[in-house]
Amino acid sequence: MPSLNGAVVLVTGANGGIGTHFVHDALARGAAKVYATARSPRAWDDERIVPLTLDVTDRASIDAAVTAAADVTVLINNAGANPPSASLLDVTEADIRANMETNFFGPVFLARAFAPILADKPESVLVDVHSVASWYAFGGIYSASKAALWSATNSLRIELAPKGVHVTGVHMGYVDTRMAAHADGPKMLPAQLVARVYDAVEAGEYEVLADELTAQVKAALSGPVEALYPDLSTTNA
Repeated sequence: MPSLNGAVVLVTGANGGIGTHFVHDALARGAAKVYATARSPRAWDDERIVPLTLDVTDRASIDAAVTAAADVTVLINNAGANPPSASLLDVTEADIRANMETNFFGPVFLARAFAPILADKPESVLVDVHSVASWYAFGGIYSASKAALWSATNSLRIELAPKGVHVTGVHMGYVDTRMAAHADGPKMLPAQLVARVYDAVEAGEYEVLADELTAQVKAALSGPVEALYPDLSTTNA
C-alpha cells in the first residue's frame, strides 16, 4: 500500500486553504519533504518544505519543476480556478479557455511530465482533485473542466497502474476556503478533506467521496437526467 511515511510530496496550489493542509498534513504523516508550489510561492517556517515556483498553465514552468523535483513520489494536483461567471453562455471565450488551462490541461500535462519520475519510484501516487462539480453541472465551464479532468484521471489510472503508480481521484462539495466564500450551505473544513484524502491514499483507494452530497450525486448519475436536474421538468412543462 502507498504510504506518506518517507514520501516526497509535490502539492500544486499550496498557498490556498486546501493546499496548505496538504503540505502540513503530509509532514504530520511522516513525509520527508514537501514541494509547496504556486505561481508566487510563499515562505514556510519548516526546512522540510521547499517553496517552488510553478504555473501549471506554462510548459516551461512545468519542465523546470520536473527538473527541480526529480525525487517526487507523490504528486497532488490541487490547483484550480473559478471563472467569474457560472454560465457557459455568458462567460467570455477567454475565461473558458483560461479555466480549461488551469483545471484540465495543467494537471494533465503535469501528470504526463512527472509520470516517468513516479513510475521509477516504488509505491508512488498521483492525486487529482476534481470536486462534485465533475458530476453535477452547477458551475458552467468550471463543472465542464472538472468533468474533463475526472475522465482524464480515469485514463491516467489505467495507464499508470501497470507502471506501479496509484491514482486517486477526489470528489467533494463546498470546502470552507476563499474560493467557496460566496457559497451558502454546509462546507467541509479543509483539514477534514485532506485527512480523508490521505486516509484513502494510504488505504489504496482509487476514489474519494468526501461528503454525503457527493455520494448522493454520484448515485444519481445512473438515473434519468431529469431526476438529477428537476428544474428541467418544470421548464418543459
